[in-house]
Amino acid sequence: MALKIGDSAPNFTLPDQDNKIHSLSEYQGAWLLLYFYPKDNTTGCIKEACELRDDFLGFKKLKVAVVGVSIDSPKSHKKFADEYNLPFTLLSDEQKEAVNKYGVWQEKSMYGKKYMGTFRISFLINPKGVIEKIYEAVKPAEHSKEVLRDLKKIPRY
Repeated sequence: MALKIGDSAPNFTLPDQDNKIHSLSEYQGAWLLLYFYPKDNTTGCIKEACELRDDFLGFKKLKVAVVGVSIDSPKSHKKFADEYNLPFTLLSDEQKEAVNKYGVWQEKSMYGKKYMGTFRISFLINPKGVIEKIYEAVKPAEHSKEVLRDLKKIPRY
């Protein structure tokens, strides 16, 4: 069953780029942009992460945490975060816990070959842990500004 707006966001417990463990519950009471991406150090993922980095003060000003998730290792995330000076948390989902719970681990196709992979999908989660918005057709170069525009339209308090 696919997640939809109004659903409770599924919990997760995953390590970040510094091997610190994070759970959804630590973001309770705050807004969270949970963004799933396919792979560290790939063109679209670099673009998306750097756009989020460049707009990070806007998210901080609106009191929104930004957290990226992929199935890459904490070591890969550390290298990615350091290389691009990413100021937000990257979670490692090597066991595919969160990608499955959030329904972003799906069959993909490239050059006629089918394989399983992470779709670039983001979830805007409100302070009560409820999914406020789902971004399914994420364009890496535009996503950050799209989310910031949407946040400013949402009655938040």
